[in-house]
Amino acid sequence: MNSQSVRVSESQDVGHIMALVSGHWQTRLLMTAVESDLFTLLSHSPANAAELAGKLGFRMPGARDFLLALHRLGLLELVDDVFRNTPVADRYLVHGRPEYIGGYLLFCDRELNPAWNGLSGTLRTGVPSNPAAVTGSPYEALYQDDELADSFLSGMDMFNTHVAVALSELDWTRYHTFVDVGGARGNLAHHLVRANPHLSGVVFDLPHVEPVFTRHMATLETNGSVTFQGGDFFTDPLPAADVLILGHVLHNWSPADRVRLLRNVHRAVNPGGSVVVYDPMVGDRTPPLYSLLAGLSMRVWSAGGQEYSVEDCHGWLREAGFRPDDGGSRRLGDDSLVIAHKDR
Repeated sequence: MNSQSVRVSESQDVGHIMALVSGHWQTRLLMTAVESDLFTLLSHSPANAAELAGKLGFRMPGARDFLLALHRLGLLELVDDVFRNTPVADRYLVHGRPEYIGGYLLFCDRELNPAWNGLSGTLRTGVPSNPAAVTGSPYEALYQDDELADSFLSGMDMFNTHVAVALSELDWTRYHTFVDVGGARGNLAHHLVRANPHLSGVVFDLPHVEPVFTRHMATLETNGSVTFQGGDFFTDPLPAADVLILGHVLHNWSPADRVRLLRNVHRAVNPGGSVVVYDPMVGDRTPPLYSLLAGLSMRVWSAGGQEYSVEDCHGWLREAGFRPDDGGSRRLGDDSLVIAHKDR
């Protein structure tokens, strides 16, 4: 082995590490673009760097470097010095589009990312670095900010739509009512009643969510088949129904709290009914990076949150009195879907 090959190998190793460090810089590029609504601007008309700098109030030549960096990140196309959105940016980062996730990115930037700064402390103590999680539920504080609440909940809609579509395609003929526990502004419930008109549903969430739910339902055609009930699912009785749904809920809490919540759910499910759980569940062996990051996000932002395995979920369901479906689980993108039944 000659010295040149050693230098190349070392350079590759350092480059890999520096790529990880620069992840924060790339986040700032993305958030600056989202906050300035660059992608919405370009969706109306492609432009060169000088034109965009003028419209955004940025200075050259820094503005061109900023745009070129977004090009290198795969968010902008560049042809003959003219910038335009790439397909992925046009789909997810243009304000007003059905799959816009800019609001959720704002939530990550303001809430989750700062909590990650305390990761080492959380790993040593087990206490989340988010102050709101130490004194109570982080969602209580989140929903006090209307803009942040709307941003977070619109992002949740985008992330649960694929699950909502899959759930809508299941056989609901033997069921008539359902409750979406922690169902936010009602996106999943809307999909269920639209695909199964015989169903009626209740969204159960914190009282602060009701205005957001009401505003969103006014834009949809649910014909009153989805209603809202406010409360705390740990301390308040849940509405009775044939099916209760827990989507992206259990991973926010400790194992003891999960069993406590599932027992509350069991009391509310009608005899012969079912519970549906979905989360980015992980296996005992090496989980996907996304699931690990999601689990750590819950640890630093909420009290006791983390991802868990399908086997863990089955155990908690049995402890609460349910009988997990013999079919095991179903994978839906980054989520696993588990169904369990309450005997008559």
